Formats: sequence, C-alpha cells, structure tokens
Amino acid sequence: MRNNIFTSRRVSNYASVNSWVQNRNTVRHTPKTLGAVSQSVILSLLVVVIGLIYITQGTRSTNYDYELNNIENEISELEAKKEDLAVEKARLTSVAAAASSEVAVTMEDASPVGYAE
Repeated sequence: MRNNIFTSRRVSNYASVNSWVQNRNTVRHTPKTLGAVSQSVILSLLVVVIGLIYITQGTRSTNYDYELNNIENEISELEAKKEDLAVEKARLTSVAAAASSEVAVTMEDASPVGYAE
C-alpha cells in the first residue's frame, strides 16, 4: 500500500514570487494603446472640427452684421419718410389756417382780369 503522506504542491512563499503555479496565467498582456498614425489622424480630425466651428461662428456673426445693416437702412428710410410726411402735414395745416384767418376773411375775392387790347 501507499504511504498517505500529503505533500503540498503550493508553497506560499514560492507561489507569491513565481507565476508558474497551478491555476495561474503565465501570459503577460501588454496594454493596448493607439499607434502614432492613429494619434495623428485623431489630432488632425480634431483640428479640422475646431476649424469648422470657428469658421461657422465667424460666418454667423457676419450674417448678423448684414441683417443689422439692412435693418438700419430700413430705419433711416422710414425716418426720411416720416420727415417728409411731417413737412406735408405742416404745409396742409398752414394752408387751412391761412384760409380761416381774419386777414383772409377780410380780403376781397379776385375778379377775372382782362387783357389789354
């Protein structure tokens, strides 16, 4: 018969130092990183996207400038029309006031004038 002597295959000091123990992986995995080409492609894409955002914002402000200029032109045209209407109102009210004044009431009506023969 066999001797029932138990010998441990795992030695605690040996197991913590060496990785050649049962139920342990012996392969070391290297962390996956991006290569130089991938990094340069990503960097160039970021630069392009930021450039497009910058151009879009500049164009948007230019469009607002054109809209503001058009509105200012419309305001100046309306102010000119308002001034013309104010002058027309003053002319019409002065004619009406002159016709109803005391001096105009006492004036004689003009008679037709004949021509010298």
